[in-house]
Amino acid sequence: MKAFLILEDGTVFEGTHIGADREIISEIVFNTSMAGYLEVLTDPSYAGQAVCMTYPLIGNYGVCREDMESRRPWPDGFIVRELSRIPSNFRCDMTIQQFLEENEVPGIAGIDTRALTKLLREKGTMNGMITTDENYHIDEILPKLRAYTTGKVVERVTCTERYEVKGSRDLKENGPISGSAVYTGEKEKKPTLVRELNGKGKRVALLDLGTKYNIADSLAKRGIDVTVYPALTKAEEILSDGPDGIMLSNGPGDPKECTGIIDEIRKLYESDVPIFAICLGHQLMALATGADTYKLKYGHRGGNHPVKDLQTGNVYISSQNHGYVVDMDRLDPDIAVPAFVNANDGTCEGLTYIGKNIFTVQYHPEACPGPQDSGYLFDRFIAMMEVGKNA
Repeated sequence: MKAFLILEDGTVFEGTHIGADREIISEIVFNTSMAGYLEVLTDPSYAGQAVCMTYPLIGNYGVCREDMESRRPWPDGFIVRELSRIPSNFRCDMTIQQFLEENEVPGIAGIDTRALTKLLREKGTMNGMITTDENYHIDEILPKLRAYTTGKVVERVTCTERYEVKGSRDLKENGPISGSAVYTGEKEKKPTLVRELNGKGKRVALLDLGTKYNIADSLAKRGIDVTVYPALTKAEEILSDGPDGIMLSNGPGDPKECTGIIDEIRKLYESDVPIFAICLGHQLMALATGADTYKLKYGHRGGNHPVKDLQTGNVYISSQNHGYVVDMDRLDPDIAVPAFVNANDGTCEGLTYIGKNIFTVQYHPEACPGPQDSGYLFDRFIAMMEVGKNA
């Protein structure tokens, strides 16, 4: 069946229909990762968007439910050059086509994804429609595309009630150390890089703004008990539970839409509890302390973005998924200073807060699959909690 991707500038790509048989309007973005398409599909940060994968062949290792980063896929649509119909992986549970159909995600294959990516880089992110209607009327469609906004998507993706993720009590619970796994003919646990339960006995409150499972998992594998709270939870409730630390997760949409959440994060900032924030959480902490954010032309989405540590000069390869950044020119140096910058375009990738046990990053240290250069930030958070405990 034919399918069409119609952009708000009037550009039309013709391809083949994949996934669910329905029509969608969404913000069209691209991701440059060579692997990890299931992480992309199940990342709540993509709510309200349709994602184009720049790697030409997607789906060759199928879908392994154990690797999902949330309970379901969140992109409105999926755009690929070629979709593999026959996966080859002993851990595979289903094909990506079956996964898209099961979760009612439509898509388009067979288009020139390089041309689409180049167009989005030149003109900026655009809204678009994926449809199978060959008799579409573009004059009727374009006003709808230009009127589309992602809106308040955090409320859509957050959990509805708090829940617990128990920390590991023995390293064997975490699975084999990465590089040491041996195929036995049966499914084994995912390999891990965690070699020490350095967070054992600690409790962390994780505010779910659209969190990926691997954030709580990265803490739990270090022995930390994690309580996950819905995004609209009051600061007083979180603080009354007496956590050793607080994490603010990733999430979708324009951070300035989260006005009520920003007010509660300000209260968390004013406490003495150590805080580590990622992606949207990083942006909301900045807004809560008087800074500003702005939208990038086409965003940073992929598993290959270099970030520079301004203190050490070290450069790390990171996984990223964001369309907004903190404006470093609007920072109050008495409140926060840049800690990391993007080595490609110099935009803000992290902040250190003055006189506070708080640090935040724009990128994803919990990425899996993907570069795990920045996994040490979870250990830094644990060390911060130790200092706070002994203060």
